[in-house]
Amino acid sequence: MGEIERLIDRLEELDDLLAGCMKCGLCQAVCPVFTETGLEGDVTRGKLYLLEGVARKMISDAKGVKQRLDKCLLCGTCAANCPSGVNALEIFLKARIILTEFIGLSPVKKVIFRNLIAHPRLFNRIMSLSGRFQGLFITPASPQLETYCSRALSRFMGERHFRRLAEVTFSQGPEKWKKPGKTSKYKVALFPGCVVDKMFPQVAMKTARVLERHNVEVSIPDVQICCGIPSLASGDRKSFTSLLSQNLDSLIALEADFLVTPCATCTSTIRKIWPMMGSELLSERKEQINKLAASAMDISQFLVDVVKISSPALSSDGKGKRVTYHDPCHLGKSLGVYQQPRMLLQSLSDCSFVEMKDADVCCGNGGSFNLQHYQTSGSIGENKIHNIQSVEADVVATSCPACMMQLIDLLSRNEKPIAVKHVIELYEEDGNQ
Repeated sequence: MGEIERLIDRLEELDDLLAGCMKCGLCQAVCPVFTETGLEGDVTRGKLYLLEGVARKMISDAKGVKQRLDKCLLCGTCAANCPSGVNALEIFLKARIILTEFIGLSPVKKVIFRNLIAHPRLFNRIMSLSGRFQGLFITPASPQLETYCSRALSRFMGERHFRRLAEVTFSQGPEKWKKPGKTSKYKVALFPGCVVDKMFPQVAMKTARVLERHNVEVSIPDVQICCGIPSLASGDRKSFTSLLSQNLDSLIALEADFLVTPCATCTSTIRKIWPMMGSELLSERKEQINKLAASAMDISQFLVDVVKISSPALSSDGKGKRVTYHDPCHLGKSLGVYQQPRMLLQSLSDCSFVEMKDADVCCGNGGSFNLQHYQTSGSIGENKIHNIQSVEADVVATSCPACMMQLIDLLSRNEKPIAVKHVIELYEEDGNQ
């Protein structure tokens, strides 16, 4: 089959997916980007209108179509609230692939995705070196939140505040959690995810320690390989397929009962996106893809649903730190995991859990969206910061490193000394666990 025939087939497939949309506009009421901008082109319905007859529009204004499609958080809020069950996430991902293959990937993204991220050993070495020499380019921003900013790199970093890269990543560090001599009930493959591995390695370390504490055997891949969602979100099908294939080889070899990750985006990608996109791209490995997807779980979900950790009734005595929780979109809306993280937080002996308003509303990060639309991303997140403050929280917990980055940035820039923690950090640090 030639390139033109393949393009026609993909466009026809896109038309089939679009057919279910009734243009009712309910997505307008829940879209975080539309709430901020008020522009019809930024809401799902507007983007779906744009995609109708996309073949003609690709010829006349392909870059314009792509720019409007890229202004999406891929948070899944629209799909979670669609009465017709339209999978907007699948539509947008496939449309981005079609447009990227028609226009071509930018030179910068080619270097990042195909020359770096698609070669994990090289990528990991470069990130490790960056972690060691970053002090030359960054300055402290908020000692309380341990954040930094970079005037030297402001052209690329903007005004954002961030945590330092780890000088020694989790995947490169010693296996300090190992406790020999135990008979394990389950064997788990721990998939930390790139951001946890390179920016929040303590999250992966504490995840491993908690699993060992609960008599779970932990193994990790020899090399940390990206789950592929950044490449796919940019429409780079080639890099995504390469990363998926490498992950299959690495993870299947571990022969684990479950694939557990502390990254909501990785969990959602492995469980939902790999079968959705990977079975089509690597049809001969469909069985492996489905097997790993079925075994993938968020760490909180695994501890509550498999290990059967129980939680006492929510205490209202006000003792200890006040902790609230932000629901990552990819964990809640995509996978329906809401109660399990809260159960872990409610089980803590030194914390009082408080629910904030709109806990499940997107924080505005959206991965690459935050890089391309930083001001809009920050404006969306301001409501989240207000809600955190409203419950007088000492700590805001979440289950996604990207959300952690967003919350840290906004709290630091607004000079709000509220700690940001992963749920598993608080659980591991609790003295009674």
